[in-house]
Amino acid sequence: MHWYNELAQYELNKWKKKMRKKPSIGENVSKDIQNKFNGILPEKYHEIVTAAVKNMTKAVLFGSKYITKSPYKYKTLQEREELVQQKTKIYKTTAMVEGAGTGFGGIILGLTDLPLLMSIKIKFLYDIAAIYGFDVNDYKERIYVLNIFQLAFSSKRNVNKVFAKMENWEAYLKTLPEDIDSFDWRKFQLEYRDYIDLAKLLQMLPGIGALVGAYVNSKLIEKLSETAIGAYRMRLIEE
Repeated sequence: MHWYNELAQYELNKWKKKMRKKPSIGENVSKDIQNKFNGILPEKYHEIVTAAVKNMTKAVLFGSKYITKSPYKYKTLQEREELVQQKTKIYKTTAMVEGAGTGFGGIILGLTDLPLLMSIKIKFLYDIAAIYGFDVNDYKERIYVLNIFQLAFSSKRNVNKVFAKMENWEAYLKTLPEDIDSFDWRKFQLEYRDYIDLAKLLQMLPGIGALVGAYVNSKLIEKLSETAIGAYRMRLIEE
C-alpha cells in the first residue's frame, strides 16, 4: 500500500496549500458586506440564533444517540478511505432526501432544515472519525470535529485561522478549556449561516425548493467529506 500513502501525502500537501491560501479581494469584499448586514440585524436576533445553534450543536455533540461505533483498528489508510467513500455515498443520499423533503414544504419546513442537516453532518463526521481510528467519546476529539465543521463551512478568513490551529493540534490541545461552553458559539453560527444563507433561501422558494434542497445538501456533504479526509490525513500521515 506504499503507493497509496504516497498519493495521499501528495494530495494532502495540495490540500494544505489550499487551506493556507489567503482570501481573494472578492472574498474579502463579500465577507465585509455580510458583516455589515449582520451588524444591521438586532442584537436580540443574534442572541437567539447563537443560543439555538449552541444548544442544537451541543445536543448533537453530546447526545448518546449520536455516539458512533468504536474506533476502527488495524486498517491501512487505503482501507479506511474506501470506507469513508462508502459512508459519503450513504450520507449524501440521506441529506438529499432530507433537503428535497424540507425544500418541497416551502418556508415552514425549510426552517427545519438547519437542525436536521447539522445533525446529519455531525453524525457523518463522527463516523469518519471512528473510521480513521479516533474516539469521539473523548471531548477533545469532538472539538476537532467542530473545527473540521468550521473548516468546511466558513469564510476564507476564518478557514485560515482554524487551519492554523489544526496544523498545530497537539499544542492547541494544551490550551483547550475543559468546558465546551467557552467555545465561540456566536462566531461559529455566523460563519456557518453566512456560508449557506443564499442556498438555503433558494430552498424555501416554491417550485424549485425541493431540487435546490437535494442538490445543495449533496454538495455540502461532498465538501464535508473532502475536508474531513484532509484533516484526518494530516494527523495520521504526519504523526
